[in-house]
Amino acid sequence: MKLGIVGLPNVGKSTLFNAITHAQVEAENYPFATIDPNIGVVSVPDNRLEVLAKINESKNIIPATIEFYDIAGLVRGASEGEGLGNKFLSNIREVDAIVHVVRCFEDENIIHVDGSIDPKRDIETINLELIFSDLELLEKRKQRLVKGVKGDKTLQVELDLVNTLIENLQANKPVQNLEFSEEEEKILRSYNLLSLKKVIYAANVSENDINSESNYLVDQVKEVADKEGSNIVMISAEIESQISQLSKEDGQMFLEELGLKESGLDKLIRASYSLLGLISFLTAGPMETRAWTIKKGTKAPEAAGKIHSDIERGFIKAEVISFEDLISCGTMNLAKEKGLVRSEGKDYVMKDGDVVLFRFNV
Repeated sequence: MKLGIVGLPNVGKSTLFNAITHAQVEAENYPFATIDPNIGVVSVPDNRLEVLAKINESKNIIPATIEFYDIAGLVRGASEGEGLGNKFLSNIREVDAIVHVVRCFEDENIIHVDGSIDPKRDIETINLELIFSDLELLEKRKQRLVKGVKGDKTLQVELDLVNTLIENLQANKPVQNLEFSEEEEKILRSYNLLSLKKVIYAANVSENDINSESNYLVDQVKEVADKEGSNIVMISAEIESQISQLSKEDGQMFLEELGLKESGLDKLIRASYSLLGLISFLTAGPMETRAWTIKKGTKAPEAAGKIHSDIERGFIKAEVISFEDLISCGTMNLAKEKGLVRSEGKDYVMKDGDVVLFRFNV
């Protein structure tokens, strides 16, 4: 899974990226400190892995991972080359979803690129740049299609789709709300439109406000997110930065002292899985215990293909037990004796927490 962290300059974007990836990217108090899309790989927290590893006496534990892309701060006019321009909008096309960091804290020592704190305005600025970039892409595509359709009438479906998309984007209407045919969906995927990416708003608050039940700036972000059907996570880049410098145990103690159940990173990952409809299945043995990320609704052979294409190609069956059932038994042998290990075929739809052994023959 790839998540692109975007936002205006000086909203805490790179500070957050540094903290959650333990990377050292410039986070200076001036616009455009980040020049290239920095990439950090983060492990997905999953307490089930350690438990499974103990049962199987595994040598290694390999968690699922998420790639975070820290993309240079966008400004009004980015789609027309302002700031660092369109190059950075193209970087966002590579990600699965967008984490939009919105400044929800006052600090006179940190300048705001537009001179004042206004989450709604900031969100609109970024969203409009994404729309303008998509419109530029679609207008160019339309020009080619208008010429091409004269000699190839099969292009008419795509031309009609492009016209519909342009019309809606020009009216600032969400393309997500439109219904598309299977053929149109296939065409649409090839465009990789920015304005179609799912969004998690990361409302960046001060350390003092992280437990506040009411924050008028966060409320503005919630209002926008609710209208769009997007997710929102309240996070403090300041706190995440402090946690990143502590051991796992000390970090947990620090969170408890602040009255927090989990870190902002954990909330962000949970929100990402929910937004993208992702789950994890588990494999375990003497060599390793591992988590694998798949989409909800994935069938057993396709899940097997995540491990290796040969396993999908030669799939015979999947021996499956839920994590909870396995833990209640204590060992796989006892679980088998109780009849809790099921033999599933090609039509089995995987569930979160399934512990699986795939049988195959190539």
